[in-house]
Amino acid sequence: MLTITSLWIPFTVVAALGQVARNAMQRSLTKPLGTWGATNIRFLFGFPFSLLFLGVVLVATGDHLGMPPTVFWPWLLLGALSQIVATGLMLLAMNDRSFVVTTAYLKTEAIQTAIFGFVFLGDHLTWLKVLAIVIATVGVVITALRPGGEKSFAELKPTITGLVAAAAFALSAVGFRGAIINVPGVSFVTAASFTLVLGLFVQTLILTIYLLWRAPKVLQAILGLWKPSLLAGFMGAFASQFWFLAFALTAAANVRTLALIEVLFAQAVAYYSFKQPIAPREIFGIVLIVAGVALLVGA
Repeated sequence: MLTITSLWIPFTVVAALGQVARNAMQRSLTKPLGTWGATNIRFLFGFPFSLLFLGVVLVATGDHLGMPPTVFWPWLLLGALSQIVATGLMLLAMNDRSFVVTTAYLKTEAIQTAIFGFVFLGDHLTWLKVLAIVIATVGVVITALRPGGEKSFAELKPTITGLVAAAAFALSAVGFRGAIINVPGVSFVTAASFTLVLGLFVQTLILTIYLLWRAPKVLQAILGLWKPSLLAGFMGAFASQFWFLAFALTAAANVRTLALIEVLFAQAVAYYSFKQPIAPREIFGIVLIVAGVALLVGA
């Protein structure tokens, strides 16, 4: 039977599924809008839905929001800005190196999140949970690699770029959790929803100003594709809502490790929808992911 504190588990699963759907929608918009145009969709069109989510939460809970304390804002900016930087570095790494190898670098995020969460927030992680994080991360790296792909790890620039991108994603998760737990006097649902609204506002503002400065025609194209963008924005806000709810209840490292099940979803789609066979190496990686996640949840 689920308790309030264990709700982070279904919240994370729902968020991972929503993220897979959002990524698929954004991918279809990358060609007409460019990378940063498609990225801005999750913020620009997600922001109104985050306001709607917050409104529903406030009505349901009866919470009253006040001005958050000063300590809230640095955490929020860390989360919002780190996520933008991480996205840019990820794209840069993918240009320098294959998608598969870059993915392996990025999945070190869970380990780095555990380190940053412990250092900056004092998040307590038992040795069993640390072991679970390492096992699941190794499983993802093994699953992501292809024959001969390990040679790419010797190249310094994409390696550093990919690892720094993962670090930025880790800082983003820690920053948003730090902001959420510093919203006083309200339920965890309201704190998460309120932080999401402000985070998306900051990200929308920064990326929109950037596009106005560097690529104003992209903004026009975004408005012209408002129908598919609206759906992608909704899925982005939906997934983020559940990420933030999970961050409100447990250490960011727990959330980001359980989120590695996204790899299992992708493998299942590849196998059942596209009839792509699963190699023994991938099976071994999947076993490690499942074992790590099971140890994490049971610890």
